Amino acid sequence: MSEYSRRQFLQHATSSLAASSVLSAPMTAWGQQKGERPRSGPETVSVVNPRNRVPLSFIIDDSTALVNMAYFGIPQFGYVFPERYKQPWRSLPREIPDAFVRKFGEWCHEKGVKGKYSMVPYPACVGWLDRELPGWTKQELDQSLDLVRTLMMPDWDIHPEMVSHTRVIDTKTGRPYEEYTAEYMENWEWTTGRSVDEIADYLSYALNILKNVDLPCEGITTPGGFGNKALPELAQATLESCRDVFNAEIPHYFRHLYTDDTSVAPRVEYAADLDTDHPRCVVSIIGCTGDWFGGWDGLNPGSVDRLIGEDLESGRLPEVIRRGEPAIMVCHWPGIYYNGEELGFDIFKQAVARLHQGYDHLIWMKLSEISRYWAARELTEIALKDDRILLKAPFACPDFTLQMAGTEGTGFNVIHRGKSHSLTRQENPKKITSGQWSHAGNQTLICFQLLKGKTELEFQRS
Repeated sequence: MSEYSRRQFLQHATSSLAASSVLSAPMTAWGQQKGERPRSGPETVSVVNPRNRVPLSFIIDDSTALVNMAYFGIPQFGYVFPERYKQPWRSLPREIPDAFVRKFGEWCHEKGVKGKYSMVPYPACVGWLDRELPGWTKQELDQSLDLVRTLMMPDWDIHPEMVSHTRVIDTKTGRPYEEYTAEYMENWEWTTGRSVDEIADYLSYALNILKNVDLPCEGITTPGGFGNKALPELAQATLESCRDVFNAEIPHYFRHLYTDDTSVAPRVEYAADLDTDHPRCVVSIIGCTGDWFGGWDGLNPGSVDRLIGEDLESGRLPEVIRRGEPAIMVCHWPGIYYNGEELGFDIFKQAVARLHQGYDHLIWMKLSEISRYWAARELTEIALKDDRILLKAPFACPDFTLQMAGTEGTGFNVIHRGKSHSLTRQENPKKITSGQWSHAGNQTLICFQLLKGKTELEFQRS
């Protein structure tokens, strides 16, 4: 089993998912259903990573507007577990200022970094992002939200990390439940035994607060142990709530991380209606590191060498990159700011510099982009007929990349709904991008914009 940290999970079973005319895949190890899958395609054609590169991403948890979640959250955790939470929270800054958000966001944009940035809707019960935050002016809150919309959103998915990240909120009243126990804290037992509808209602409540302040979401992040004993229900509730509130085509959620040999490839779950105009699925995004930056409470300094060593080959990230799986780092915002010393930010800068120095086949992606690619990768039906590759895609996908064995094609045409366009040849397979093809040894790479529905790839042999 992997390192737990605050992201533990247990295995659960669930009932079978009904299949349509396509194949129904078996249940995953921890209980969620994979759902439908297309029939197996030809062995000579496979879907590889986008542009034949390894995806990178950065998950930021415990972030929101202005509020330092550690400062306001620790005393609430300590009320329920007084022996467990003894951090000197009063020594922490109460605010993570927008000046730092701007500094961080601008640096990441310059380096091409992408990922996920949480916006806790009712942070530690301090105040509401769509109303006010006592302790800050309405103007300061509005400016903070606008900064996230304009600076962060182009490169980062926005997620609610449930409603408060501390106490469970009664969605009928908008107030915390009177019970102040582990069973009514979001990080612990509230989801245990809850139905899909109950959890979806709670997720929708959080999503609607962000909708009120024009922060669209395609996914959610779980705080602490939220959902770890209700994994099938969590996955289905994510699918229902994100589609209902934001009409998200491919919802995703971040619940798990592994730091052992377990695969960290995204998991496409509850796929259904693939033969219709309204296909469905939800994607579980999996982190590959612990928080080795500054910790969730901003009190435990990390080390860049655990992420990637000075030799550029040791550490967790090179290990995952060598496997070709998405290397998704995980941190907590209070530790990136680290009491104003920016220690966690400095560790991240070093990690990015080493990654860019050591590898020339990486691609930064948002979680929604990774989710879309994996959904298309697993759910697109592929067949060969004469000199054509036949594709049937329930979801469109940019940079869709195929690898074809044993061919020396001299050109490729993409045909969709009667319209045809030619791909251009790229001599260097490491530089392939959408609309191009390239030979790589005895393999041919083909990269193009996959459109929803039926597409044909017509090729000529030399």
